Amino acid sequence: MSTIVDQFLKGLKERLPEEDNEDLSYAVGATDEEIARLKERYPQTPDSLVYLLKQINGTYHQKYGDRKIAVLMLGSDVGEYPYYLKSVDQILKEKMYNESIRERYDTYFDEISELVGEGIDPDVPVQSWLHFSDCMNNGGTSSLYIDFNPAPGGTPGQIVRFLHDPDSYKVIAPSFDQYLQDLVDKDYDFILEEDEDDLY
Repeated sequence: MSTIVDQFLKGLKERLPEEDNEDLSYAVGATDEEIARLKERYPQTPDSLVYLLKQINGTYHQKYGDRKIAVLMLGSDVGEYPYYLKSVDQILKEKMYNESIRERYDTYFDEISELVGEGIDPDVPVQSWLHFSDCMNNGGTSSLYIDFNPAPGGTPGQIVRFLHDPDSYKVIAPSFDQYLQDLVDKDYDFILEEDEDDLY
C-alpha cells in the first residue's frame, strides 16, 4: 500500500471538476500481467507508480470499456500546466529516441543554455528513462520521465521534466513519491479552471 498515492488521489478527486471525476470513475487498474511486463522492462519502477497504475491504468485518451477518458491528473514545476498519466501499454509502446541528449542535439548541445540540469547524464540513452506522462497538448511541449541512471549528484529514480522551446531537461523531484508529495503540497496548482480546460 502506498500512503502518498492514496493521499494524492483523495485530494485530486476533491479538486477535479465533476466531469473529470465522472471519467475517472470508469478507470480500472493495470492487471498483474501488465505490471509484470512493465517491471520486466523497467525493473526499478518505483512501488508508488506501480500502486498508482493498479488504481488507474492511464488517463491519456485511454479506453475503459466503451468509455474513452482524457483526464489531466498530474503536474510539474511549470505552474498550472497539467499532464496525463500514461497507461502501462502506452509506456511500453513509447518510441523514444535511442540517442543520448548529447547525440540528439549534436552541435547545438553547447549552444542551448540550461539544456541539461544538474544530476542528469547527457550521455545516457533517453530510451532508458520511463516515460510516464505527457502534457495537455499530447506531449508536444512537455513530458515527464523517471531516470534510473543519473549523473553524479543525481538520484536513481529521479523525476525529469522535459520542456520544449527552449528545450530543457530538469530534475524536479528526487523520487516518484516526492514528486506526488510536491503536487499535494502545492495544492494541485496544475488543475485548470473549467473554462480553461475547455480549450484542450
